[in-house]
Amino acid sequence: MKPRLFFLALALTVILSFAVAGVGFYWVLAQSPLALLSGGVQRSPLATVFIPKQAPVMVSLLVNPDRLEAFGELIAQPQNRRRSQRELQELEQSLLAKTGLNYQQAVQPWLGEEVTLAVTSLDYDRDGANGNQAGYLLIVETKDPQLSKEFLQLSYAESAIAGNFDLVFDTYQGVNLTYKRPLTPIANNQLLANAVVGNYVLFANHPKVLREALNTVQAPDLSLNRDTDYQASLKTINDPRIGIVYANFPSLSALLSQLSKPVLTNLTQTLTVGLSLKSQGLLAEAALIGVTGDQPPQLGQPIHLLSQVPANSLLTAASRDLNQFWQQVETGLVTDSPLQGLVEGFVHNLQQPLGLDLAEDIFKWVQGEYSFAFLPNRNHPQPDWVFLAQRLPQVEVDTAIAHLDELAQNQGYTVQTLPVLGQNVTAWTKLKTAAQDQISRLETQVSGVHTTVNDTEIIASSLEAMSQVLLAHQQPLVESDKFQQAISALPLANNGYFYLDWNQSEPVLQQQFPFLPVLELSVKPLFKNLRSLTLTSEGSVNGIRRATAYLNLGVRE
Repeated sequence: MKPRLFFLALALTVILSFAVAGVGFYWVLAQSPLALLSGGVQRSPLATVFIPKQAPVMVSLLVNPDRLEAFGELIAQPQNRRRSQRELQELEQSLLAKTGLNYQQAVQPWLGEEVTLAVTSLDYDRDGANGNQAGYLLIVETKDPQLSKEFLQLSYAESAIAGNFDLVFDTYQGVNLTYKRPLTPIANNQLLANAVVGNYVLFANHPKVLREALNTVQAPDLSLNRDTDYQASLKTINDPRIGIVYANFPSLSALLSQLSKPVLTNLTQTLTVGLSLKSQGLLAEAALIGVTGDQPPQLGQPIHLLSQVPANSLLTAASRDLNQFWQQVETGLVTDSPLQGLVEGFVHNLQQPLGLDLAEDIFKWVQGEYSFAFLPNRNHPQPDWVFLAQRLPQVEVDTAIAHLDELAQNQGYTVQTLPVLGQNVTAWTKLKTAAQDQISRLETQVSGVHTTVNDTEIIASSLEAMSQVLLAHQQPLVESDKFQQAISALPLANNGYFYLDWNQSEPVLQQQFPFLPVLELSVKPLFKNLRSLTLTSEGSVNGIRRATAYLNLGVRE
């Protein structure tokens, strides 16, 4: 499986979960007395008793959508109430869209406080002749089991009368199963089978998936609810939440590779994410199991180098000791694991066109603070980039920089010194011909520049980017209101920040990633209100690595 595809699918899973939990919450105000301002509820999904341990992915909403809608209308600004109501109604309908039921008519009267969707199996019928048929299970809490049965019977009867389905009835372990068998071929992810079990209504894409869910309840030690890693992850997520996301990486990797079973059967690597409301946004606390060694957070405040990053940065990553971080990546991930493949593939794709060995040529000498940023380029759709690294007395940086100059010369570039804003910089240049109106002329192509300012080594992709960095002290990113707001909900003790200014970077990212407009359409309310995304890591303890993401949401006209 291609690492890029794996990462994309994992990102889709998490972002779809954010959409379920986050639509319409941008109007939440810190001074509101309502209970949800604590972040959510202090509970975890109860539907995990139906879900097996090896399930690839699960997404759970722990608050009734109607309750969220009423909450939003109460505290929304008057000019935003109609829009927030419309977006929440879109969410409500999308939650059960694959069941074919109308939310307001057939679901809203009996819906309780929990809606959980999971992929429970890689191939529910275990029949290689028809390919891998993933099992989809939707578990909805009902506040009135009898009422939910009546609404479902009425809705299914109407579907049968319309002539698109045959109704098939069965009983398994004392539970009545109903299946809308389609008369024409349909997508495998349509949830056409259902059963009412206690206070839960179960929907699945095939009766076999429902039977497996009932078997899991009868054998509780096989359920996700009894999984020790899952429970250990939940204990590290203390804040009240409105949703939970769970991913089993080996199973998820097999699902995305269209395999009938995981390749790495002895590997344990799972991700659990708690989604909480915060002022002006949504917080995602993540716990990753499957790493080795303990690592306390390195920082207690933003690094100093952020004062040299321009405030108009599209994307910024900042931390310290890149050399140590890379060593931890190489030794801290399980060999041949999906995460290891993801990281190694990314580094390979980055260093190959540059002719670099990043671990030796860059990472090795970056043992202090460092920051990487993309900056807007006024003359080109592709952004510029800058890399800043703290020079430490005990590290031989000059030799490493001289080696970069040598590599540039080997690629046919000329290394020369140029003045930029009173600062001498070294540029990698190459002459090329350009034609306009049948007249040829020589142009100088600059592919990179570097310089030293006090104890900071700066490498940039262009003279324009270098100029922005040299002037950054006038308007640094770290002092901007948008960045301070973006990190306001994150823990102070961390390993640095990854910051994405979505307002500015959206057009650039759409050009770089053609799938992004499709993704935005699928979770439109979230992207429509997203201002920025900030990530940080808090190190690891007892084999659990903690990270936190903050989505800054606001009205974007």
